[in-house]
Amino acid sequence: MNNKIVTRMCIFTRNKCDRKDLFRVVKTKEGEILIDIDGSIQGRGTYISKDKEVILKAKKKDALSRGLKCKVSEEIYEQLLNLL
Repeated sequence: MNNKIVTRMCIFTRNKCDRKDLFRVVKTKEGEILIDIDGSIQGRGTYISKDKEVILKAKKKDALSRGLKCKVSEEIYEQLLNLL
């Protein structure tokens, strides 16, 4: 049995956290930006903390666009806030 805790780094705070404490945002091969709830979507992914303040600050600095190397719409940030 593998009981290893998988940690990922938040794109904005740079803190390493358990994956369950982060949202995963993915850019698919088709260029579509999606929020990956269950971690099964293939593509370039980045993680952001499940914290309202972090998401709002990341939105202001457009951190997800830098991490995914493409323009991320404000709708994605709004969806993340709604998922909290």
